[in-house]
Amino acid sequence: MNFGEWQQLSPEAAAREVRRRAESNLSNVQRRAVLATLLDEAALAASFAKAPAGSPLRGVPYVLKDLFDVVGEPTFAGSSFLPEVRPTPGQDSKIVRDLRVAGAVYSGKAQMFEFAWGLTGENAHYGDCERPGFPGRTSGGSSSGSAAAVAADVVPFAVGTDTAGSIRLPAAFCGVYGFRNVPGDPWMADGVPLAPSFDTAGWFTRSAGDMRTVLSALVGLGTGERTPRGVYLEMPGLEPEVAAACRAAAAGLAPAADAATREELVGKFAPAAELYGVLAGLETWKFHKKWADKYRARYGPLVQARLDRARAISQAQVAAVEPSYAAIKATWAKYFQTYDFLVMASSPFAALAKADCTPANRLRMLGLTAPASLAGLPAIAIPVPLPSGMSTGIQVIVSHPKSPVLAWALAQRIP
Repeated sequence: MNFGEWQQLSPEAAAREVRRRAESNLSNVQRRAVLATLLDEAALAASFAKAPAGSPLRGVPYVLKDLFDVVGEPTFAGSSFLPEVRPTPGQDSKIVRDLRVAGAVYSGKAQMFEFAWGLTGENAHYGDCERPGFPGRTSGGSSSGSAAAVAADVVPFAVGTDTAGSIRLPAAFCGVYGFRNVPGDPWMADGVPLAPSFDTAGWFTRSAGDMRTVLSALVGLGTGERTPRGVYLEMPGLEPEVAAACRAAAAGLAPAADAATREELVGKFAPAAELYGVLAGLETWKFHKKWADKYRARYGPLVQARLDRARAISQAQVAAVEPSYAAIKATWAKYFQTYDFLVMASSPFAALAKADCTPANRLRMLGLTAPASLAGLPAIAIPVPLPSGMSTGIQVIVSHPKSPVLAWALAQRIP
């Protein structure tokens, strides 16, 4: 169901439908892995009834990644202990308040990779979140439950975050649309941080039309007087099926980069995954160090290992990557002097099996998503179907959240 179809339902019918879809579209195991909380039918009906008449998102239900606050509910951020060490919030997070004004109906919280520190949708506490329709394949992360709830058609819209791909990756794996905003905006300021210099808020929708509606309501759609200019950059390391599909999809938006542009971008972006690991890892350690040792046994094994690596990051390591970090940002600035957008694949492969959620594949994913993250750039993620029935995606990276490219790209016919 799209936004318009949800908006045709009465408050009581919409509440019943959210509950019915959560129960029928997700198995018992996956319901726990996808949804941290779900409002009961009476509370949902009351919320639908309160949605302001005439508001752009009136009557559109959504789920919220569980690192944003809702008064009366704990915020675990995919962990087993966060409410024990973090003050109880006195008000809803700003994104919740803004969505309420826009008419969207909060329906519950979505599960996530523990503390948002992973791209694979795994969670040692609540279960691994799978790509709907493909048991055993990951939804991607860290906004795993948000993407899966939209892909499973439980709700048409879900809030997530993207620090180094946590919207773009699950959007690709789950075959939905995604939007990544910019670091430092007010929506992210009161969420549980991963790495504040790189954290961004965003969301998922099932369709391009619905994505345009949310962008218009929450960000504003820019308009342009000319057709925007961009190129498609095919990075090394894509699986052949993904490379072919992304190349065909990108052709609806932009030509392939010329040899000189490709050489410059690929060369400057090559160390992005390593740079991100150092710079973001240090920031994440600063957030966790006050309780990391006391609560070590309460972290899942994957996050324990990442904490150990982050603890060991030295200022010498940071100094060593600073020149390459500056070069990446300068390269983007130079690129946007000529072009309005860059298209890249969002994932090098389709949704992974758990056995393939390896450190090597994590680096392959970061190689595609970290370049935009390091420069703090916004992007939309557009799903790309694969012959196997699974999906990948392309990311359209722009210089500003109100870039007219976003509305233009969502209106194009993508093969």
